[in-house]
Amino acid sequence: MRRVIGALAAAALLSSAVASAGVAATPAYSNTPLIAHWTPPAGLTTQPNANSTGGSEPAIAFGGPNNTMVVDSLGWLPFAVPMWKGHFGDTPPAFFGLMDQRLPVPGAGRLGLGSGDADIEVTSAGTILLADLTFIFNRTANALQLGVSLTRCPAGATGPSGCTSTLLDQGGADRQWLTVDGTTAYLTYHDAGNSTMIRALRSTDDGRTWTHIASPLVGHGRATGDATFNNTQGPVVADPSTHNVYDVYASGEAGIQKAKSAEHNNIWVARSTDRGKTWTTHRVFHAALFHGLNRIFPALAVDPTSGKLYATWSDEHTVWVSTSTNHGDTWSTAVPVSTASTVVMPWVAARNGVAHVVYYGTSAASPDATGAVWNVYDSKFSGGAWSIQRVSNTPNRVGAVCLEGTGCSGGRELLDLFEVAIDPVTNRAAVIYTDTTIDTYTSAGQTHQLPEVVLAYEQ
Repeated sequence: MRRVIGALAAAALLSSAVASAGVAATPAYSNTPLIAHWTPPAGLTTQPNANSTGGSEPAIAFGGPNNTMVVDSLGWLPFAVPMWKGHFGDTPPAFFGLMDQRLPVPGAGRLGLGSGDADIEVTSAGTILLADLTFIFNRTANALQLGVSLTRCPAGATGPSGCTSTLLDQGGADRQWLTVDGTTAYLTYHDAGNSTMIRALRSTDDGRTWTHIASPLVGHGRATGDATFNNTQGPVVADPSTHNVYDVYASGEAGIQKAKSAEHNNIWVARSTDRGKTWTTHRVFHAALFHGLNRIFPALAVDPTSGKLYATWSDEHTVWVSTSTNHGDTWSTAVPVSTASTVVMPWVAARNGVAHVVYYGTSAASPDATGAVWNVYDSKFSGGAWSIQRVSNTPNRVGAVCLEGTGCSGGRELLDLFEVAIDPVTNRAAVIYTDTTIDTYTSAGQTHQLPEVVLAYEQ
């Protein structure tokens, strides 16, 4: 009962905050589209930004001795990962180049191309690490498989030619995540086979070499049983103050949902205090059976100044947040931080006692509504209270949003996520999101939406 009452009270407070924010004299965020260009093949044109690659599912990070900001997206038309590099406030940051257009793959007749998924980080040495889900075409066998590659760009690199790439796995992979702690880096990803096992690697030499470490999913009794072939993994996160590493995921319930339903109704956080040698797991939240909390990924952030953890997830109609002040041993009662009727793809960042939870929201009753008008929102925790501000100055999408991954037959232009990060110098948020209203492309006489990414700075 206390959880329900707390949720209703928080929702009432948030409704008041939204009403107040609606009459703000100036936008809470500036918005700058980031357009990457290439030379398309004959018969394919883009408008109005001629020869745009398009982009979706963007990531953003700050780091290094010069507080470098890096942004990536997934090229929509070519197999490539457009990347930008600069600092908070740059409009736009400098275009670094189209990454991972050809990746090293051992074996005759094989071709590796990036842009399946991507995540990006900057180490304390200023090295950019780009983890890419790689399409591996075996031209001899006429077969396709997915792997994970790591592209490393030293601080002095000015473009893709200054970077090196390593294939870390080619046996089948899905949705990889990166985090850094100084010059130590961690990478997790899903086994693309039937187990959906979470695999993990660590680099202790600034991303040069990688070794496998223990899985966050294995050895936890009922938690492991529930999650095997029955989980949605969110990001891996390192705490630079304690050197703890955390991994968040949603899972269903064994024997009832396994291999039958992807409505994962539990949120878990695994913690390693020995740099990935061993893990312990704690449940953050439990919902009723088949009440899915994976719309799409659960997300996690650690405040590097205090070690406080923020976990967030969406059940499609509410974005929820739970926090931990004891390194994940126990978690607070979850509170709602959104008021839009339908909300998807939450992400969180935290620093100096402030947290930003961003998400796509619409007043439509379902993400399947063809006339849904979507905007980007930021629920901000500051001074002990939550408030909501709009990130997008115009709607970023009109139409349905499919959340079924490769099972979608349409409406997947936003793909599966977008991100927020906090600039350590200004303590303001930077959001990189997808907008499907900017460009179109024409192929074989048919015109389609061409998604682009937009960089937004908190004002």
